[in-house]
Amino acid sequence: MSLTRTLTLLVTSAVLLIALIAAGWSYVESNHELEELFDAELAQSTRIVQGLIRHLADSQSLEQLSDTLEETLQLPGLGLTEAELESDRDEILPDGAGHKYEKKLAFEVWTPGGSPLLDTLNADDSLGLTPGYTWAESTGYRWRTFTLQDPDTGFWIRAAQREDIREELSQELALGNILPLLLALPLLALAVIAAIQISFRPLRRLEKPVRNMAPERIHPLDDRQAPKEVAGLVQAVNGLLKRLNQALERERRFSADAAHELRTPLTVLRLNLEKACEQNPEQFSELIGAVDRMVHLVEQMLLLSRVDAGTDSMPDIHNLPELLEQSIADIAPLALKKHIEPELDDKTGGNGLVRCHSTLINTLMRTVLANAIQYSPAHTVISIQLVPAGEGYAISVCDQGPGIPSKERERAQSRFVRLDQRAGGGAGLGLAIARRIAELHGGQLTLLDRADGHPGLCVHVWLPASSDLIHTPS
Repeated sequence: MSLTRTLTLLVTSAVLLIALIAAGWSYVESNHELEELFDAELAQSTRIVQGLIRHLADSQSLEQLSDTLEETLQLPGLGLTEAELESDRDEILPDGAGHKYEKKLAFEVWTPGGSPLLDTLNADDSLGLTPGYTWAESTGYRWRTFTLQDPDTGFWIRAAQREDIREELSQELALGNILPLLLALPLLALAVIAAIQISFRPLRRLEKPVRNMAPERIHPLDDRQAPKEVAGLVQAVNGLLKRLNQALERERRFSADAAHELRTPLTVLRLNLEKACEQNPEQFSELIGAVDRMVHLVEQMLLLSRVDAGTDSMPDIHNLPELLEQSIADIAPLALKKHIEPELDDKTGGNGLVRCHSTLINTLMRTVLANAIQYSPAHTVISIQLVPAGEGYAISVCDQGPGIPSKERERAQSRFVRLDQRAGGGAGLGLAIARRIAELHGGQLTLLDRADGHPGLCVHVWLPASSDLIHTPS
């Protein structure tokens, strides 16, 4: 589970949810407040007409008052039909005569006796006049109306607004309030994601040295740039790395010291056995063989200790065919002793440059070749093939021995593991050393069956053709 992904998902979801709730709330509240504002405007328009009637009622007759109201409250149309007004994209009428939304307003005036004096709404008034807000139907639209009766003159006055215009205006204004918030949501989400990524950058800087750390190059993490929240964790990890490095160093030192200290007494023991063997060779031959196996084990332990310690020097460019030929020459006496013939098939044309430590590669190939000779019957052939493979070179060493079952091959490359199926006096470190050297150079070692179907084992070693640095698997 990614903490960055989880935190980003939770924070952005929470921000978006809260922002959407706020936007919805703002939209509903804006619509409500705008409805209140339109109702107040409707009442205000009605009271303006009430004031006009009060001013004219004493000086004009009903007929004159009707003409005056019609002339005053007649909404501008300039001869345009309703359809033309609806289709006109410009809301301001020509010559600044008014606004086309004025056609969505209507006024009605009745005398104290209930006779209509002005009627631009043409609504059904059969239910009588009632003061206050109500709804009316006219010309196929629904109208919001406000009605009042002037207490001084007794006139009834009504102002009306079309519902669709009220809704259109309220929605436009409400959307105008929340639109900036909605447009800002993607930017807000991006800002949250960027903030989280930036906040986790110090952790990623701490991750890189841990990822690239190798057992032979353990060093403490730099806690100066660590966030306060993980400073304790970094200090705990540094303590663990320090204890781990000490434990590995003690193990390496013990292996090297033990192997080194054993060499001298084993050498002395063998010399004494050789002197005793001169008088009674049959009695001490098995003992000398056991001492030789112990000497071989000590040498392999020393070699393994050096390989595990790695190397701080930079590798050089070497010609792999030349290194392989040198390794074959080194094990030639062992091959002659068993009448085994190594056959090299170089398909690189003698030109296979790799960046490596020549001593380690020579050790790898001598180990693989010595194993093949040890477990092959006498008077057989060991096939060695060098071919380009991908971005590197593949070396295959195939013997005619008993082979290794496929399910046991991974275990056979572990340290101090010897399989019962294979004869010999080794200590079970040869393949482990060879595999470690291959990995140290960014390559790999695998065990395969012979391609021709004959009994035997093929050790396949792949090495990169060019490598600026030695990679040590963690």
